[in-house]
Amino acid sequence: MREHLVWDWNGTLLDDLTLVVAATNVALAGAGGPAVTAEEHRTQFRRPIADYYAEVLGRAVDAEEFGRLDQLFHEAYRVGLASCELAADATIAIRSWTGTQSLLSMWFHDELVPAVDRYGLTALFRRVDGLRGTVGGERKAGHLARHLAESGIDGTSAVLIGDSIDDAEAADSVGARCVLYTGGFTDSARLRAAGWPVADSLTEAVELAAKLD
Repeated sequence: MREHLVWDWNGTLLDDLTLVVAATNVALAGAGGPAVTAEEHRTQFRRPIADYYAEVLGRAVDAEEFGRLDQLFHEAYRVGLASCELAADATIAIRSWTGTQSLLSMWFHDELVPAVDRYGLTALFRRVDGLRGTVGGERKAGHLARHLAESGIDGTSAVLIGDSIDDAEAADSVGARCVLYTGGFTDSARLRAAGWPVADSLTEAVELAAKLD
């Protein structure tokens, strides 16, 4: 069994798909693009997010434009954040893990920390890390490496639970294992086709994670 569990936040512990899709549509509208449905988002979304926007818009998105779209997204996201709830079994799943745990999100750190505290979860995590920059959208691998290093944890002793293929690729990059959760931002069929363990609930994800060597 791996000793340490790293949780993803958005789309995993936090049930915010509806808000993310709404905020994405605000950003896309700002670039003259089409609206996407939740299922379209779950089928197409990927990191770096600039590549996802480029696919939906049907044209290249440079760094300057992505910065503007990212700002539009986050402004819209903040407005609706208070309406989001945790995934139905999030707290039970967290408490069912017998090792140490931490949380790593690509949401801005200064906003993530008080949000996690509002849900009463802070004491359950050894460390909580979010994005320290001012523009999001990049891959998770480098952030996971720093998160584990600053926690004094070797990747080979860790497992990550997340909702995207980027989570799994980040875990692979540091020698960690990963369980993917179907209730978040990525279509179930995409996750199952990718080859990593997949769970339909967070409690099942923890059960699978506990069996990984």
